[in-house]
Amino acid sequence: MDILLIAGLWLDGSVWDDVVPELTALGHRPVPLTLPGQGDGIASATLDDQLEAVLAAVDAAPGKPLVVGHSAASTLAWLAADRRPERVAKVALVGGFPAADGRPYADHFPVVDGAVPFPGWGPFEGADSADLDQQTRDRIASTAVPVPEAVARGVVRLTDERRFDVPVVLVCPEFAPAQAEEWIAAGASPELARAGRLAFVDLDSGHWPMVSRPRELARVLAEAADS
Repeated sequence: MDILLIAGLWLDGSVWDDVVPELTALGHRPVPLTLPGQGDGIASATLDDQLEAVLAAVDAAPGKPLVVGHSAASTLAWLAADRRPERVAKVALVGGFPAADGRPYADHFPVVDGAVPFPGWGPFEGADSADLDQQTRDRIASTAVPVPEAVARGVVRLTDERRFDVPVVLVCPEFAPAQAEEWIAAGASPELARAGRLAFVDLDSGHWPMVSRPRELARVLAEAADS
């Protein structure tokens, strides 16, 4: 199965470099995406541009792919299910919850000169980054790409209720499945609350398992694709 890999804010497709060979060894075809505005030098990219890139990858897959969204890009993966419910086999969300219709894609961090720069490690101290050594932190920070404002502040539009029929796997890295279930039940994710087939998978890592636990993440994604 093709497994489309969509990284969250500030990251390009290379962040999946250690996951790709693991997925290949497990018999799948990983396709890491570098999104418009996050590694291609197009500072004017919009959320629609990023979604079109994801949909192009879905349409190019020979069969129905597993679409993986990390962190904020969980929304992009869910948007793919909304736009292509008949073409997406399953969605895997890694450490993120999809934004609801009418909400901004990612408005958690300030805009500076038309983009959202990586804010440093302060906001991610604790469980998010506890498994990253200083060298890894420095590498991520040095390669982080400011996200264009038109991406981060783009408004999410969900239009097709058939998205709720697409199976979803919520990979829980820095939080436990029980916590995620509680948050969803309390209204933190209206979209996942309506998902018809939602599974939870625990992963002992921080917020960036593709960097800190690539083999374990690949195994989780392969199992999601195979199930």
